[in-house]
Amino acid sequence: MEDLSLHILDVAENGITAGASLVRITVEEDTQQDRLSITVEDNGRGMAPDFLAKALDPFVTTRTTRKVGMGLSLLQQTAAEADGDLKVESSPGRGTTVRATMRHSHIDRKPLGDMAVTMITLIEGNPDVDFTYLHRKDGNEFSLDTRDLREELEEVPLNNPAVIEFIRKSVASGLKEINAG
Repeated sequence: MEDLSLHILDVAENGITAGASLVRITVEEDTQQDRLSITVEDNGRGMAPDFLAKALDPFVTTRTTRKVGMGLSLLQQTAAEADGDLKVESSPGRGTTVRATMRHSHIDRKPLGDMAVTMITLIEGNPDVDFTYLHRKDGNEFSLDTRDLREELEEVPLNNPAVIEFIRKSVASGLKEINAG
């Protein structure tokens, strides 16, 4: 995958496929500590211990449409290439947490990519799922919580084109602010 936002999209979609009604995405950039951390948590079905033990194997998948599941193994490789690692925690009925960490300044670290597009893709394609997105960079912070948006919008669906455009602009603007700070 070309950038980290595509990995985030893939992991979040795995949670949604596993029945998650809430997906939490956290990106933490600490340039002083030279760390980048990405966490995707979901409240889906979770994985049994025997499946979790094989979850990073690219030839293991729950999908019936293909025989490989490259997502987590590719993210693991991406993290390792930037002096990092990947941890997956999961248990049946409790969901899954995927955490990738890497050296922020590493020459082989992939760019973050367009998180506004990633969030829009998730929200627009899964209007009944709630998402939180928290992005911290060097003490600055941006957050989005679709539960707050639902409360404010009442009957207007999250995948309404005007709402999607508002979210896109909000994420793009928020990330621009924390990157400028």
